[in-house]
Amino acid sequence: MRPDNRRPDQLRPVRIQPDFLLTAEGSCLIEIGHTRVLCAATIEDGVPSFLRNTGRGWVTAEYAMLPRATAQRTPREINKGRPSGRTQEIQRLIGRSLRAVVDMEALGERTVIVDCDVLQADGGTRTASVTGGCVAMALAFNRMEPFGVFPRPPLKCLVAAASAGIVGGETLLDLCYEEDSQAEVDMNVVMTSEGEFVELQATAEKAAFGDARLAEMLALARAGIGSLFEAQREALGRK
Repeated sequence: MRPDNRRPDQLRPVRIQPDFLLTAEGSCLIEIGHTRVLCAATIEDGVPSFLRNTGRGWVTAEYAMLPRATAQRTPREINKGRPSGRTQEIQRLIGRSLRAVVDMEALGERTVIVDCDVLQADGGTRTASVTGGCVAMALAFNRMEPFGVFPRPPLKCLVAAASAGIVGGETLLDLCYEEDSQAEVDMNVVMTSEGEFVELQATAEKAAFGDARLAEMLALARAGIGSLFEAQREALGRK
């Protein structure tokens, strides 16, 4: 039995609260089990220097974990002078995932910054950040639509992410921290709502795996992401 009594193919309870912040163009609080991530999207005029005078926009992300998001306090990375390698890796993953579903020409020379702050961590913070970050970005675009800022909607489709892995020889969906810390294999999958992959990250932590196991994890992740798309649409539909 899993620590939270779930079936192997079952996501943790998912809740997305749209417009969680009054001050951001788009925001949401995403809860997946005990993992909670606050996502906020900001739209600014201007783009990085390599995109100036191209008529194209840019989407980037920043990720951080609050000191008491975990059982033991984690020092703020600002005190170290720079983000850790793990933080940089996650930021790049979130940015790549969100850029995959945005029409940069429709965005124009504007930059979307999606901030993902982990309030509580129990595994799957990067996948929750992708899923919640997409909702925050969609809400920001929706808020700008009445002003005729964009020639067409910049968001082409939704993007969401889920984890899968092998724990104790069993293939599982959506690993919590206890499972993730013991996993023989850990996998993160990012997909668009059109059924295309953005990223596959599969790592043998303790033992190598073959094609059959890879197919099992992929099938679980695909099904779980389908449920996340439903949760995203429900949150956006309420707005």
